Amino acid sequence: MVGVKICGVTRPQDAEVAVEAGAWAIGVNFWNRSKRFVSDEVARQLAATVGGAVPLVGVFVDAPRAEIAEKIRSIPLDMVQMHGSEPAAACAGYDVPVIKALRLRDSSTWQEAAQYPSEFILADTYVEGAPGGTGEPLSAELIGAGMRERLILAGGLDPDTVAAAIRRVRPFAVDVASGVEEAPGRKDPEKVKRFIENAHSA
Repeated sequence: MVGVKICGVTRPQDAEVAVEAGAWAIGVNFWNRSKRFVSDEVARQLAATVGGAVPLVGVFVDAPRAEIAEKIRSIPLDMVQMHGSEPAAACAGYDVPVIKALRLRDSSTWQEAAQYPSEFILADTYVEGAPGGTGEPLSAELIGAGMRERLILAGGLDPDTVAAAIRRVRPFAVDVASGVEEAPGRKDPEKVKRFIENAHSA
């Protein structure tokens, strides 16, 4: 059964809904230019809410290693997601699993995935000037063969499109933020439940 990562969570009640609905992981965003940015205090509240039931993933964009390591320790975080232009070496050496996000501009971008030592590769849509979370759909044709056992599919997914996307690509997991929201950072409980149900039924 495909995993579902609900990303850009900013409220404990949204984390509760996601966990109860069967999410595989919860993502919290530490990039301060994001509409879904959370402070360390809020992240700790979310960690307490999740309570280890599912991994809490910290999302970073070109953050210093020391900053990431400190948040892993102090929040605490179960996984980290590198969503910037980090080189392969920046994705190694952590005490928790790493997700490296790649924005696929064309089919050749997928070839970069093999360079990264991360446990997972998140494939997102390339949008000029935005590191991710735009809600723009990702063309499945941009993803080449191989490594699908570590692929997390993102980009423009919502409750109505996720099942078909899973059937086309067959990823390990899918990632959604804006596709289950009523406003940036505020999840719609019914959309979250329907998204996870449809993903699991694909």
